[in-house]
Amino acid sequence: MEMPEIVTAEEWQEARDELRLAEKEATRALDALAARRRRLPMVAFDTGYAFETPEGTRSLLDLFEDREQLVVYQFMDNGPDHYCPGCTWFTNNVPSTAPALLAAQGISWMTVSNMPLAQIEKYWARMGWTLPFVSSRGTTFARDSGAGEGFQLSVFLRDGANVYRTYATTGRGIDRLAFVTGVLDLTVFGRQEDWEDSPPGWPQQPTARFPNTMPLRGEALSFGRFR
Repeated sequence: MEMPEIVTAEEWQEARDELRLAEKEATRALDALAARRRRLPMVAFDTGYAFETPEGTRSLLDLFEDREQLVVYQFMDNGPDHYCPGCTWFTNNVPSTAPALLAAQGISWMTVSNMPLAQIEKYWARMGWTLPFVSSRGTTFARDSGAGEGFQLSVFLRDGANVYRTYATTGRGIDRLAFVTGVLDLTVFGRQEDWEDSPPGWPQQPTARFPNTMPLRGEALSFGRFR
């Protein structure tokens, strides 16, 4: 296996300082994007959806739980007993404490899927997830929010009984929210996926093709193919 070049401590620090300048530039660019994101207009969104939950039927307004904002992750429906590995990977990266931490900021978190409720419950139990979930099966929520048959993260704002869509992202926009892929990007071999620009000889494998199985060590685990 190829290894990074070995240099003196002084040479390493010089190279690190040079990279830090580029990192700071990227951080400032991301800050500027966040500022633009906060200034996006919003669009009125229908509230007449009936979501199935383990506790019974809930409306979109109910999902806010009296908070001002709602973040929804649309988990793909790949059919009976088939589960999107990308959605699985992302959901595994959402800490169980996230809903409470977001709630403290006036934000509710919900995973929504067109899978039947019983199928979602079965998978959540299998994976040991405690994140809240609802089924949007039989509704047009996924289509109306722009997710269609895919995956997407959407943000909504509530003003009394009115709901507005303020932001949505998919592909690499979701990929960058995952904790583990963020850490992998800091490591010398990166994610070890074939779309990455790595030196010759670095370990790499084909990017995820989204098989109907849980991603395992040695398989590509990110949404990098959406670069």
